[in-house]
Order: sequence, then structure tokens, then C-alpha cells
Amino acid sequence: MQRRTLFKAALTAVALTSFQATMAFAENPVLKIGFVGVTSGPAAAWGISNQRSMETRAAWINETGGYTIGDTTYDIEIVSFDDQKDPKRAIAGMEKMAQEGIHYVVGPNVDDGAAAVRPVAEANGIMYFPYAFPKSLYQAPASNAVLGMVANYQSGPAIYKHLMENEGVKTVAFIAANESDPLSQRDGGVEAAKALGLEVVSDNVTYQVDTTDFTPVLTPVMRSRPDLLVLSGVSPANAPQLIRSARELGFEGLISTETAQDAGVLAEGAGDLANGFISVGGASTPELASPMMNEFVDRYTKMFGEYNDESNTKVYALEYILETLKADPSAIDNVEAFQATMDSFEAPNPYMNGDAKLRYVGSTSFGQKRQVAVPLVVNVYQDGAFETLFVAEVD
Repeated sequence: MQRRTLFKAALTAVALTSFQATMAFAENPVLKIGFVGVTSGPAAAWGISNQRSMETRAAWINETGGYTIGDTTYDIEIVSFDDQKDPKRAIAGMEKMAQEGIHYVVGPNVDDGAAAVRPVAEANGIMYFPYAFPKSLYQAPASNAVLGMVANYQSGPAIYKHLMENEGVKTVAFIAANESDPLSQRDGGVEAAKALGLEVVSDNVTYQVDTTDFTPVLTPVMRSRPDLLVLSGVSPANAPQLIRSARELGFEGLISTETAQDAGVLAEGAGDLANGFISVGGASTPELASPMMNEFVDRYTKMFGEYNDESNTKVYALEYILETLKADPSAIDNVEAFQATMDSFEAPNPYMNGDAKLRYVGSTSFGQKRQVAVPLVVNVYQDGAFETLFVAEVD
């Protein structure tokens, strides 16, 4: 009898401990934030950076007790959906978010996907933060999309002007994949280059995204002998192949893009041939990075075994969503309240040194504040890593 009593007591203690742990874990209600974007295929690095940034920050928040909005402290749960860079799957992903009652979503990562989900987002009261550039997504009457990064028509002119003033660039050629996103970015780049007084010597050469031999594609472009070759909207998988082919054809000029890239992919695919390649980087530099940004990088690296510089930008979307909800807790399930808060919203920027602020911008480009304010950091690749070329701001 004594042994049976002790066994029952032990079981009761274990059950009580388990119950207490469960109650402690479940003490905070859960706030779900969605992610719909590409995490597979040639453009996977863009979406993976988004998802990992969100998961890193959410785990950090939950580990330190949760996030307080109004009188409630929440644990943050990231609900992710891989749209495979397919607009139809992006729609399915946004519908999934609506079914789960999620009102705030990060993504999609490309123009087609961001445009495709707009009707679903607007019909279901979802604010979404795409990494896509069509101005129609952010201009009235559209109101539910917020650009999560610096657009190519903002970064392109800054890059071209810098290279004109510092490298003597006078002629430029553009090459783009035969898809809507890269073609749109090419057209915007051509317009910006001409406005600055650059001579555009080639702007009609395209390639298929599954191309493996870029030599025949680039040969006619090389004949135009540009000072600068722009890889419009190039995916991280295609960039090293294009760079390698251009250099092997004898091109000695500058090569740039307005899309973010992955240093590891460049090192593996192009090696030293990628030295000097210019791209838009993450929204931070060692000088700008605050202790919180450094801790984010450390947590991300420990969590996933590697780090992508682009996550210096991708960390911001979740922070903007949560801080705006904190400014008006009624926006938890009311995106109209969220939109009303955006015009005057301002909070300290925890990821930058100094007195930088989180705020919404975009009035110049879109006529309304539908863009997060992150620094425009332009990088140059050198010997396996990115170095900062210059830093600018966008209104």
C-alpha cells in the first residue's frame, strides 16, 4: 500500500508540475502575424530572410515575457505560407490568413503576388507589407499595402547618381528576366537613368529565369560597351551566373542591381568575379547598428546557423506592425484604426544608434504614407562579404 501511495503521489506531482508549466506557457494570449512569400526556388532567399527575421524576433519577444499592447501582453506567433513565387498560391496564402482571423501579414515578395492578393486583403480587413514595387499598390484608392523596403525607383537613381559623380559613369545597359517584376524594374531604371542624363545603350535584352548559359544572352549587350551593366530585378540565384558570364566575356565595367542579394550565394556562384558588384543591402551598417540590432543578428545566427544581410531590412516589418498596434490597441482587429494611426505614428527605432525613429513615409512617391522608413544602404561585394558603399534616406 505504501508503495502504491508513493507512486500516486509522484504521478500527482508530475501532473501538477506539467499543468503549472502549461499554465505558465499559456498565460499570454497569442497574437498571430502572417507571412506569405517565396521560400523556395530561385528567389527563395528573399522570403526566407523575411520568415526567419520574423521568427527570430517573435521567439525573442516570447522568451522575454511577451509584447504588451494596451492592457494585454501577447505571445507572438508567426503563421507562414510559401507562395512559391506563384500569384495563385499567394492568393491561397492570403485566404488562409483571413480564415485564421489574421489582420496583419508580411509579404508577398514580388510584384505579381502583391498585386494578386490585394482584393483578398481589402475584402478581409488585412494590412499587408509587401516587398514589391508597383506604385498602384500604395497610391489611393489602395490603402491596405505598406511597402516594406526601399523601391527600385528610389534606390536606382541614388545608385546611378553616385556612380556618375564618383566613378565617371556615362553609359548604361539593362538586362532583365522575361517576367513582370524584372521588366517593370528595368523600365523604371531606364526612365531614371535618362532623367539623370545617362546614355542608355541597351535596354531590350531579356532572358528566361531557367537559363543556365548566359553567354549568348549577354554577348549583344557587351557589344554596346556600357560603363555600367544593370541586372534589373535579378534573383539571388541568377545574379552570380550573369556576373560570371559578363566577366568571362571580358566586361570590365561596373555591375549593379536594385535588388538585395546574398553574399554566400555570390561567393559560391561567382567567387572573386563578383568583386565590385553593387546591390541594395540591409538597412544597417556597423556604424548604424544599435546593440539591439547586434543582438538580433546574434539570435538569428544561432537560431538558423547563418545570417543574411538583407534581414537588416526584413526585421523592421514586424516591429512596425507591433509598435503601431501599441500606439492604438483598437487596431488589433481594426485595420482602419491602424491606417488612421499611420499618419502621425512615431516611435524610437530600436535597431539604429542615435535618435532615429520608426515612422511611415512615401508621400513623395505615393501621395500617402504607405512605406516604412528604413535607411537606403547600398553595398558593394568584396571577397565574400558586403561593404557599405553609401547610405541615404527616402521620404
